[in-house]
Amino acid sequence: MTQRRFAAALLAIALLALTLRVIFPAADPPWRPTVGIVWHDEGAWTHNARNKALFGAWRLDNWNPVYVAPVFTALEYAAFETLGVGLRQARLVSQLAGFLSVVLLALGVCRIAGRVAGVIAGGLLATNYVYVMYGRAAIMESLMAALIVASWYCSTRAEKQPMWGALAGVCATLAFFTKAAAAFYVGALGLVVAARMLDRERTSASWTIAGLAASFAAVGLFFVLPHWADYQFYNWQMSVTRKPSYDLASLAMRFSWFPVIHDTFSRMWFALCLGLFGGWGIAVRWRQAGDGERLLLLWLAVGSIELLVHDVGNERRFVFLIPVLVALAGIVLARGTLLPAEAADVPRKRVLLAAPLLLYSAYVLFGPLVRVPFLEQVRANVFRMPVRLAVVSALVMVAVLLLGWARAARLLTSLRWRPAFAGGFLGLAMTWHLAQFVDYARHRTYENYAASIALGRVLPPGTAVQGKLANGLALENRIRPIFIGHEFGNYADRKDRWDVRYILTYTDPEIGYEGDQILDVLAAYPGWRIIMTFDVAETRSGHDTAALIEKRARD
Repeated sequence: MTQRRFAAALLAIALLALTLRVIFPAADPPWRPTVGIVWHDEGAWTHNARNKALFGAWRLDNWNPVYVAPVFTALEYAAFETLGVGLRQARLVSQLAGFLSVVLLALGVCRIAGRVAGVIAGGLLATNYVYVMYGRAAIMESLMAALIVASWYCSTRAEKQPMWGALAGVCATLAFFTKAAAAFYVGALGLVVAARMLDRERTSASWTIAGLAASFAAVGLFFVLPHWADYQFYNWQMSVTRKPSYDLASLAMRFSWFPVIHDTFSRMWFALCLGLFGGWGIAVRWRQAGDGERLLLLWLAVGSIELLVHDVGNERRFVFLIPVLVALAGIVLARGTLLPAEAADVPRKRVLLAAPLLLYSAYVLFGPLVRVPFLEQVRANVFRMPVRLAVVSALVMVAVLLLGWARAARLLTSLRWRPAFAGGFLGLAMTWHLAQFVDYARHRTYENYAASIALGRVLPPGTAVQGKLANGLALENRIRPIFIGHEFGNYADRKDRWDVRYILTYTDPEIGYEGDQILDVLAAYPGWRIIMTFDVAETRSGHDTAALIEKRARD
């Protein structure tokens, strides 16, 4: 592929990526089926930025996600201050971040594996349905993933231009302070730096360390330390201590859930398959691999470990794995073989040592495939037939691989495909994801957007309203939402807020659907009555109802 053709292809991919993210900017997130986006989270996570833009103060109540996501909050505030407060403006940050991540991933893969690989990776990421949808929502996942991609891209350049390592460190820091889940990537980057130091090629490593140290120190000095109590509460007690369990049974559950509980891997199974082969290919040639390749492998491995240890229950946590799987898939397709030539020289003893990892890789490979006919059963009980089928399939595959390793190695390294096959695969994969987007576009709704506008016609600016849905429905009006989480965010005084006249909650699929804490509030104000209802879209039916409730009669 010539440079001119690569530039033309990348431009077309970039335009497609941007179009898919900005078209229908006020439409509801997918609900048939969902991809894990909770629509009222958009208002919740932009809460502090909205406060500052509309009321002149970051903090107006006890829900302050600025301490969870300061970088995201700052960019949201910039969007609101420049363009005004609204749903479209709130989503602009994620839209641009998702678009930039596509371009940077393509350029980075091009640097380490050639232009064909770059085009394939860019095309796959531009159209990946789940990734596109998170790039359309005003929540942190798209920005975090984009900053990780940016850091990785800088690392691919740092091998020849070491000063780029500093920027890689800065982007990693920004990713962490967009969402603390990016800590895995900071660890992966640190491992690459350590490997480079051991190889006695310390120039780029030193620049990366300098970038990490300087940026973490700056954020710590000017943001974390001055607000230490709040920062510790939101990032440790709320996000770690309160949520997951770390006993053996919980860990076993997460290990079995990982490939089967969500649709993400099923929707991109072929990219997952090729991505796993790409990761093992880098592992085989670790000594010969560059920093960019090593970081891809560690991104995948350490990121997966972080999910397995912490939480796999929320689909949004899987978003950061999509770019790395796509990048690895592009490398494999452009290479023309499932494994590099070096794999043929790996002795059986080393394969035996890696058997546990191979077994789990095979389980991750088969899990999303066999779950498709059993979607509801998987969600009801992860130890039913899909998991058993995936385990048995993985055991058989690894046993065959170990018994016939010499022949399998020759097959996996010598079975080649032509570039036309890679192009055909890219076309089919993009068509599959575009078909999902077209289906979404045909059935898209604007119920949440319309409800937010309708609420603004009923309540005057500055009206305080309790409930998570108050945040979700606040972006197209000027109410003052009072978020109530489970043991955080205006939870402690939820039953004593006689100064707040209204509360917003679901009535369909059921009253208090978003959490028992809402039922606690209603129980504390027995004279409540429904003022009006709004159509909203959250569950798979797409026809849900929110109600504006007056907690007590007028004086």
